[in-house]
Amino acid sequence: MKYTQLGRTGLKVSRLALGTMNFGPLTNEPDSHTIMDAALDAGINYFDTANVYGWDANKGRTEEILGTWFTQGGERRDKVVLATKMYANMATDGKPAWPNHDLLSAVNIRRSVEASLKRLQTDYIDIYQFHHIDRSTPFEEIWQAIDTLVTQGKILYAGSSNFPGYKIAQANEIAKRRGSYGLVSEQCLYNLAERSAEMEVIPAAQDYGLGVIPWSPLHSGLLGGVLKKEGEGKRRTGGRAAEELAKPEVRAQVQAYEDLLDKHGLAPGEVALAWLLTRPGVTGPIVGPRTSEQLTSALRAVELELSDELLDALDEIFPGPGPSPESFAW
Repeated sequence: MKYTQLGRTGLKVSRLALGTMNFGPLTNEPDSHTIMDAALDAGINYFDTANVYGWDANKGRTEEILGTWFTQGGERRDKVVLATKMYANMATDGKPAWPNHDLLSAVNIRRSVEASLKRLQTDYIDIYQFHHIDRSTPFEEIWQAIDTLVTQGKILYAGSSNFPGYKIAQANEIAKRRGSYGLVSEQCLYNLAERSAEMEVIPAAQDYGLGVIPWSPLHSGLLGGVLKKEGEGKRRTGGRAAEELAKPEVRAQVQAYEDLLDKHGLAPGEVALAWLLTRPGVTGPIVGPRTSEQLTSALRAVELELSDELLDALDEIFPGPGPSPESFAW
């Protein structure tokens, strides 16, 4: 495994982050533990989760699965850089959130940290992330709450997820005025097929010293060889992938992508991950394996070197938005 520092921090993290969203809903607890053991054995030390994972009536279940894994010992907790997220309504009955039981108020940040620590069976969280912007809570209040938790030793760093570029700037400018450390990471949607983050989010993250952690690196499976799997009867495409493939222009792009990599003898999913590892500002993508075999495939991407010729060809199929403001102003 290769490692890099997370943004401007001294924290060393693996170039792949283990995403745990499938643990509980799609992968049972014993298999989830097996995948985490395999990831740690392979050198992955960055584990990402969220308080809401488990979904619906099982919100919080994923954090509980990590917690029972940590209790097995073997320096599991000590070796893991643990990142979790908060923002959403944690009610499991489908009802609206009780007042102050969602978003980023100081009271909900405090409540959410305590609940996650209990489920995770740990006394601290390495990177505590805001899952979404809160338009109603000033960053002065947010940083006051975060600074208190850092002083208490309950969290070490704060990160963002799904923030636009201007909110990254606003958050860190206010942190600077307060003498707070500010955001150290941004977790955003970013992959070959969805490159809008290159226009504002990634430049802002780079300027303010945030490590970029892309989620959905295979774009809901579209970049994982979906057409070949369909043709071989190995997979029925559903959800967002099916909606996207119903668009003729998207299907043509994906077909060109798979044809290109077939010519080079490369696996589409591994190339999609390897491409992200070449991108400026990217710390490492989140991979969310349902099985140990999917984890093994993802690990190969770290050692995969893409030629300039191949990178140029990928840009032709999936062109980026270009720099801001030139891409829309000139």
